[in-house]
Amino acid sequence: MFQNIKGEIKRERSALIVWDVQEALVSAIFNREEFITNVKKIIQKAREIGIPIFYSKITPLPERFESPLRKAAGFSRFEPGDIVKDVYPEKSDIVINKSTASLFIGTNFELMIRNAGINILYFTGIATEMGIETSARHGQNLGFIPIIIKDAVSSRDREAHERSLQNLSRMMPLITTEEFLKET
Repeated sequence: MFQNIKGEIKRERSALIVWDVQEALVSAIFNREEFITNVKKIIQKAREIGIPIFYSKITPLPERFESPLRKAAGFSRFEPGDIVKDVYPEKSDIVINKSTASLFIGTNFELMIRNAGINILYFTGIATEMGIETSARHGQNLGFIPIIIKDAVSSRDREAHERSLQNLSRMMPLITTEEFLKET
């Protein structure tokens, strides 16, 4: 699928999303070393060629205002910690605090990328089957082109991660870190 849309992909119309690379999540994933190595390479390349980088950061709502379902699942008490130092944002990067599994709900992300003429969204981060899949699908429904960098996304649940990648591959391009480094 990636080869079929290569003509649509322009560096100046692209953004990199680094989804929820916070301490508690990174410490629980099945492929931590490979994941961190790949995300670092991708971030470095994006900075070198001027692709804007958006970090998402889990920011729970105050307990009283949290959804009953999220409370029952323990999300309102979850302490994700800060973004891991290995891939910490620089001054030019944008950190978006969010309280849902979609980067498009309750944030100004869509407004920002539309204002900048961005329509290509490269996804890295944690968890594949939660926020990555939700935001990528949401973005696609809004007319953006999400591209999942499949060896730079992860989860604590390897089976759920693999199922999610399989689902996403039917709807949008999945590429490797090496393809990102070579093609951008």
